[in-house]
Formats: sequence, C-alpha cells, structure tokens
Amino acid sequence: MTRLSIEQTVRLGEQLIRDGIISADQLAEALARQQAVGGRIGGALMDIGAVSAATMVGTLSERLGVHGCVLRHGLIDPVVAKLIAKEEAERLKVLPLFRVRGVLTVAMVEPQSLPCQDRLRNLTDCSIRPVLVLAENLEEFQRKYLAADVTVDSFLASMEESDIHIAETEAMDEGPVADLDKMVEGSPIVNLVNVAILTALRAGASDIHIEPDRDGTHIRYRVDGQLREMLKPPKGVHAAVVSRIKVIGRMDISEKRLPQEGRVHLVADGREIDLRVSSMPTVLGEKIVIRILDKSNLSFELGELGVGDDDRSAIETMIRSPYGLMLVTGPTGSGKTTTLYSALDMLRTEAVNIVTIEDPVEYQLPLVNQIQVHEAVGLTFVRALRSILRQDPDIVMVGEIRDEETARVAVQAALTGHLVLSTLHTNDCPGGIMRLLHMGIEPFLIASSILGFVAQRLARTICAKCKTSYYPHANLLESVGWKSRCNELFQKGEGCRACNNSGFRGRTGIYEVMILDTELKRMIQCGTASEANIRVYLAEVGWKSLRVKALELVDRGDSTLEEILRVTRSEALDVGDPTGKLAEGVAL
Repeated sequence: MTRLSIEQTVRLGEQLIRDGIISADQLAEALARQQAVGGRIGGALMDIGAVSAATMVGTLSERLGVHGCVLRHGLIDPVVAKLIAKEEAERLKVLPLFRVRGVLTVAMVEPQSLPCQDRLRNLTDCSIRPVLVLAENLEEFQRKYLAADVTVDSFLASMEESDIHIAETEAMDEGPVADLDKMVEGSPIVNLVNVAILTALRAGASDIHIEPDRDGTHIRYRVDGQLREMLKPPKGVHAAVVSRIKVIGRMDISEKRLPQEGRVHLVADGREIDLRVSSMPTVLGEKIVIRILDKSNLSFELGELGVGDDDRSAIETMIRSPYGLMLVTGPTGSGKTTTLYSALDMLRTEAVNIVTIEDPVEYQLPLVNQIQVHEAVGLTFVRALRSILRQDPDIVMVGEIRDEETARVAVQAALTGHLVLSTLHTNDCPGGIMRLLHMGIEPFLIASSILGFVAQRLARTICAKCKTSYYPHANLLESVGWKSRCNELFQKGEGCRACNNSGFRGRTGIYEVMILDTELKRMIQCGTASEANIRVYLAEVGWKSLRVKALELVDRGDSTLEEILRVTRSEALDVGDPTGKLAEGVAL
C-alpha cells in the first residue's frame, strides 16, 4: 500500500467512515492492531475483515487520482513481466502487466512517484501507464511471475510471421472480422492463453478445458483427476481464445464445423512441455481440451507409482518372460499407459528390439521404436501389428486392444515367441478373462498365451498441510465391513490454500496383480472360469483385490474412505458371495 502519514492515515479512516464502509470502532481496532504489529492502516483494516482489497484499492485510487486494480491471473503477460529485472522490480515495488502499442501498464505501490516512472521509462523505452495496487497483492504476484524462469512464449520464436497472422477468412460467427483480428492480435488474448497454460502447469493439471457458455467462457483444470474451474475470462473473448490456441497448435482456424487435433511444444518454468490440443464444435461454439504432457512429472519407477513389493515382483516376473501377453486393465485415466511405459523402461537395452503401437504417442523413450496410429491413411493397430511382426521384434507394446482382430493378432504374437504388453478396458483382473472370451478368443488360446493381468486405479492422497483426524459416519464404515471400528479416528484433509480447499493433493496408484497359475488355466480351458468362480478361487488363495489394497491406504492415513469408495467397487455386491469369504474382507 502507498505510504501515508499519520494525518493521512486518520483522514483515510475518516473517509471510510464517512462513506459508510467502516465504523469508528473498526477504525479504532485497526489502529490498535497497526500499533501492535506494524504495517499500514489498510492492511490492518483488511486483517480484521473491515474492508476488502477491492474496496481499499478503490478508496486509495480515488484519493490519489490514479487508476487502481486488484491483481489476478489474466492481467499479467509473463513475458512482459520480465522486462524489468527481479531485483529492480522489488526495489521499485512494481510489476509490468502488459504492453499495447508502446504503452506499458505497470502495477505500482506508489503510482504517483515521478522518479519511479522516469526510471521505468528509461529501463523499458515505453510510455508508462501506472496502476495502483496494494503492497501485499503486488508481492504475491511478484513471487509468482518473477521468481521462476517463465518462458511460455519461447515456442513463438520458431514460428513464421504468417503463422501468427489472422486472415479475414478466419472470422468467427460471433462478430465482425475487424473486431476478431484486433482481439487476437492484441496483448490481452495472448496473455490470457499464456497464463491459462502456465497456471495449469503450476497447479499440476493434466488437462485444460476451455468451454463456451451463454455467459462467457469457462476454463477448468483437471487436477488429481477432478475438474476445477480456475479462470473465468470476460464475456466475448471465447472465439479469440480458440483462434489463438488453434494458431499455436497449427490447426485450421477457418474450420469450425469439424473436430481437429493439434500439438504444441513449449518451454515453461525451465521444463519442456508437450500439449495435445483437441477442438470440438458445440451448439454454443468450439470447445478446446488441452492435454498436458509434462515429462518432468513422469516417474517410471513402479515403487514411486504406488506398486507394493509383492505386486512389483509379480509384474517383473511377467515382463521378464521370454514370451507371452501381459494386459493392464482399468478405466480411462487410471494410469495404464504409464504402467506400460514403466515396464518398457525396465526392459529397454541395446540387446532387445522394442516396438510400440500407440494412439497417440505420449512420451518418447530412448531405444524404443514408437509408431503412431494413423487411421485416416489406413495405419490401424492391426495393420501396424502385422507389419511389426516382420521387423524382428523382441518386445511389442500395443497401446490398446479394442476389438477381436487386434486381440487375436496380439495372442498369436505372444504364442510365436514375443513378449506383448497391452491394455484392456475392463474394471479388474477377473473381468479381463471375461472380456477376451466375449471378444471371441478361444479358451485354449487365452490359457496358452496370457501371462497375467494388472488392474489399477488412481486415488487422491490427503493433503499433508491440512491433514486432520475425524470419526467417519457409521454407515460409511459398515459399507466396507469395518462396523467394529466406529470409535476409531481416521484421517482426512480439511482443505487449505495448498490443495485448493479440496483436502487432497496428488494421487497414488492402487494395483491388483493376477498371474494365470495352473488352476486358473485349467478353469479357463474347462469352461468353468466364470467371474464368480474366479473370485471364489482367488479368495481361497488369499489374493488381494483393488478394494483391499485401497483400504490399506486408508489404514496408513494416505487416503480417505470416501475416496476409496469412489474409485473402487465391492465385487461381492456384483457377483454374489457363494462362500461368505468376500464379506469377511478377504477380497471385497
């Protein structure tokens, strides 16, 4: 906040009282707090909840005769913020916001300081437009935009000028061509897209959803598997934002009626990031989804992914086999591809030929030949797999088995001396056998080729900064067979700034591993391998299912019962419990 004398402090308080914003008692309380802890009167008034930041900025800007604002994401161009060195910006108490046609708008704690404006003019060679901000607000955004090596716009250096130009044929339905061109070429739209990407990276988001609405645009991030609205751009900019994203994704801006896909490679915070962009027409405009592929956040260590020692040993036994088929199952977004990459990372050496077929290729691995499916030209999973088998492979990874033909070729490859790794869309390991049977694969082929299954989920972990103890509801405990633990304390997150008030921060994997032993192979060949019979046998041998593994997370205080019930299901409710062992908790 700007420095005010004692007389100005009293006058500011009196003005707030005259305007009906605070009471005399609140001013007296704030003055007492200021004397006790120091600082400024405005900060003291905000600390006791007497005024908001916006109200204080409005009052001060009126007294000083300057424009004022509360800083927020979307106002600041990360590249423009770097025009002034960090040390100089902190000394002058300023932060460059954006630049338009040689005029630099700068947030300043003391916007009326002419020497400070002259210094900024000499440093940037721009005309300076000062804007008043509170000191606390400025310091917060200085830490965010000046501390890290932000180079979100570095990818623009490799573009030609024509790639950035918006032609008249690229106008949207929402407004005239001239208006759209002005919006796209102006700094605020570039700022908004850059900040949306940068904020998503710093929040650890996996996806950005940019959605049209009658009231404007919604920007939501998928963090720890859950969508959260993080930014709300002003009304009327949706078409310009979509155009900007299409430009950097090398997509056709004039095509708004059909879905499109694009890719962007950029550097942010010193990290190389790949973005996969997908556009989809809706009745209110085009929706954009951006998948963030951050290699620096990717771990190929099974232990770091949440795989226990016993399961890790079982997985390594399967992938060290000279031939056979290992299948990873689970719903979309459960981390199946990461598990396969982890297996390949363990296997890749100069002594083996590894080939993958993926749609799309998410991460590039050294010593691995990766093929991108391209169905538009006829390069399907099946066609690529048949060709790969003539390339003398040792290990083959098929991104997904979607149909009988792909499954049959994968099984034949496993039977002819190749190790094959792939994924299957089923809920768990026993369901994987049923899925292959329903696809039409003969039982004897399944028993002869399949090494085993790995099923997995991703569960959110409790935020360490706001972890607290609580007593779950009795019905919740009863639903997982823990009725006797009603008087026991469990852990959960209260919600804090670090976890965006969700109570969770980060995710961990939950895994179940089922190797096809002699008895399971016999059941498959004899036709008695129903899902219920498989579960009964697994319960008898002490096999642990996803639900049991997930409950172990709760026991360790890493996750909550509510989260475990969300990501897993009780198989006893679905297939019956002929032996009663499932209800006892052996394999829920």
